[in-house]
Amino acid sequence: MTPPGLLRRLTDYFRASVRAKLLFLVLAPLLIGFPIIMALVWYWSNTSYHRLLIFKVGGDMVTAHEYFDRVVKGLGLQVEALAAAQRLQLALASGNRAAIESELELARRRDRLDFMYVLDRSGKVRYAAAAQPDAVDHAAWPVVKSALQGRADSAIDIYDMAQLTAIDASLRDRASLSLVPTAQAAPDPRQNETRGMIIHAAAPILNGDGQLLGVVEGGTLLNGNLGFVDTLNAIIYRDGSLPLGSKGTATLFLGDTRIATNVRLFEGERALGTRVSQSVREFVLEQGNTWLDTAFVVNDWYVSGYEPVVDSFGMRVGMLYVGFLEAPFRSAKENALAVIFILFATISLLGSACSLYWARSIFRPLKKMNDAIVRIDAGEIDARVGVTGSRDELGRLAGEFDHLLDVLALKRNELQRWANELDLKVAERTIALEQANTHLREAQRQLVMSEKLAAIGELTAGVAHEINNPIAVIQGNLDVLRDVLGPAAQPVMREVRLIDEQVNRIRVIVTKLLQFARPGEFAGYVERIECSAVLADCLVLSQHHLVKRSVRVAQAYDAMRWVEINGQELQQVLINLIVNAVQAMPAGGTLTLASSDWDEAGVPRGVRIDVSDTGEGIRPEDIDRIFDPFFTTKKTLGTGLGLSISYSLVERYGGRITVDSVYGQGATFSVWLLSEPEYGPAEPAY
Repeated sequence: MTPPGLLRRLTDYFRASVRAKLLFLVLAPLLIGFPIIMALVWYWSNTSYHRLLIFKVGGDMVTAHEYFDRVVKGLGLQVEALAAAQRLQLALASGNRAAIESELELARRRDRLDFMYVLDRSGKVRYAAAAQPDAVDHAAWPVVKSALQGRADSAIDIYDMAQLTAIDASLRDRASLSLVPTAQAAPDPRQNETRGMIIHAAAPILNGDGQLLGVVEGGTLLNGNLGFVDTLNAIIYRDGSLPLGSKGTATLFLGDTRIATNVRLFEGERALGTRVSQSVREFVLEQGNTWLDTAFVVNDWYVSGYEPVVDSFGMRVGMLYVGFLEAPFRSAKENALAVIFILFATISLLGSACSLYWARSIFRPLKKMNDAIVRIDAGEIDARVGVTGSRDELGRLAGEFDHLLDVLALKRNELQRWANELDLKVAERTIALEQANTHLREAQRQLVMSEKLAAIGELTAGVAHEINNPIAVIQGNLDVLRDVLGPAAQPVMREVRLIDEQVNRIRVIVTKLLQFARPGEFAGYVERIECSAVLADCLVLSQHHLVKRSVRVAQAYDAMRWVEINGQELQQVLINLIVNAVQAMPAGGTLTLASSDWDEAGVPRGVRIDVSDTGEGIRPEDIDRIFDPFFTTKKTLGTGLGLSISYSLVERYGGRITVDSVYGQGATFSVWLLSEPEYGPAEPAY
């Protein structure tokens, strides 16, 4: 088994490596897809192959059953026709034995029967053709009983050696078969099969008044009746009915012994006296089922159908069999599967080789960029991607990445120099102000703070403008990369998407920095706004935040007045408050959005909008600082500019934002908007 530590390291490497993912995507069709497809093809082919063969032999078994039943009933019709023949009745009326037996012999030869009797009304033999005429009582046979009751009948019956001898010694000799030792057959101490399977029929002889005069009884021996099985085989398996060189066979069994068959032991020698396998014997003869499956027949496997043969006493005395050689079908199936296997293996190997070859051009620049990132994380700030040897989009992306690193290094040096100069100026001014009194010292400290913030604003604006240029280049190249590569970019789409997200994140931070540094440049035109509609739109735009944290929303829009403000800026303020409220409820909770008309001293002023959450609330020591620039309690999740910018936007139109919070019980931010704006200063107050 794989050690857990090794498996974890492999998993971590796979998650962190684009090359490992690309290699897996290349080899997946060979290592995973190919075995699965071959297993499905093997399963479906075997299942369909077996079902088709069983369906075929099942249809053959129905045809064989119908033919065998027709032969049995046909002999009964022949006997019934003789019983109704006027010549036989006239001969019986004359009492002339020679004439009666002559009619019986003529009918026997015409209908190809092995014996024929006329029985009296008690069931005893009176006249015979090709049989020993004795007074044997045949009333015990069910077909004779039926005829004595006035109904013609035919069935299969089994005669033992004594009964065959009583009819004719030649029947005994024809029926006798030597048992041939057969593989997989049930043990049997006998050396010979001496019984005979007879198609047995009887019909009543009636006078003109419908009175019973006697019974005509006849039969034919099926042991060694090769014409029967050859005809049956010719009907079911005519030339061309079996493809691929398969051969059809038909067999009649007495018990489990073949007494008539076209199955061959050797070339030209039929397998008479051989026996069926023990499993088929138990399933068909002992349990009375119909076998439709492959079976070992004498010396090979056949797709076989066996059904029990029942005698006139209702006993299972033999089996009827049809089947065809399975080997040609199995060989064709195996050859087809081998061709499919070779074809799939060849296609998979060629496809994997081509994919690996082309993947190298993607691996090279990605590896170099990854190495550069690792070196930078390790503190080597001068690390660069360098020449990748690739002229495609990834190569250009690597070049732009190096350019971005150069620009960032330059800006970092400038920022450090400006910071040093600023610290020097602040130190000089601080030394000079230390000589003043306490009040002046405090005023000087406030002035220094204002200058520091103003300098930060100027630096921020400069950095933001300088960063925007490489960001635009990176974003443009990302768009070109996606358009040119199309579906071919799928293996590295996750990395491309990460770059896109980080570029967008930088753009958002730059925008916030500019908006903080120069709010006047972001002022929009003023329009009449219905606050409830804006709240509804903001709720839709922030829906994904609500769903992700399972936050329930309560709404109470009661404001009837309109306010004059820039719609996009108001939307920005409200979405910022909604997102802050949702983030304050990581385990879920209730977000309440409300609007109402704002009056002061009975004088209509504007509209008040409340955004409430059921989160942890705000600590008392943080209440007075939440609108300060760069102050945040979200650690790495925020810049600390959201509430400061929102406050500046609302204050620009004469409004304000207030907060009411009890720590541990949530917080409510209220936005107070004037119906007619009173414009504040164009520049921010620090």
